[in-house]
Amino acid sequence: MRLFDGGRAPNPRRVRVFLAEKSIEVPLVPVDMGALEHKSEQVTVRNPLQRLPVLELDDGTILTESVAICRYFEELHPQPPLFGTGALGKALVEMWQRRMELTFMFAVQQAFRHIHPAMKGWEVPQIPEWGEANKPKALAFLKLLDSELAGREFIAGDTYSIADITGLIAVDFMKPARIQLPGKLANVRRWYEAVSSRPSAGA
Repeated sequence: MRLFDGGRAPNPRRVRVFLAEKSIEVPLVPVDMGALEHKSEQVTVRNPLQRLPVLELDDGTILTESVAICRYFEELHPQPPLFGTGALGKALVEMWQRRMELTFMFAVQQAFRHIHPAMKGWEVPQIPEWGEANKPKALAFLKLLDSELAGREFIAGDTYSIADITGLIAVDFMKPARIQLPGKLANVRRWYEAVSSRPSAGA
């Protein structure tokens, strides 16, 4: 088994944080995305979408998409549970994971891809207006999240989950996306300080 990894890019990092929370060690194959190595033959034959991370199992089976890879490891190593427990707990984690990914993380990524000069050759066409339009979307979601976090420690409840990992990665990615975290969001800031201080955040 080996994991083709993309360094500080959001989705590869999301898997590494997940694995660190589980204390799972998987051999990494570094891929330099800055040098466009994710478009190399080595990656393309395993993922025609040329995206990372890519998990290659010992029998040659390929898994892509960060959450799918995380789910695979959750089944192999259920403790600690990061996708929830019980019918309701799992549903709540799934609900918030989708919200964090599709509403928040997507907006941050779109801002980065359509505004940052380094992405000009990657995002064709790069539409700065679309990037700017996504900044208030990300901030509006954080305002909603702030009100939710007034009543609980973590995003999907009282225990840390994949939704918190996605949120951590998205907040960290706000800096290169040139979105400032508002100081008035006290509950988001309290949550962020807690999750970013976990040892896994450095993975």
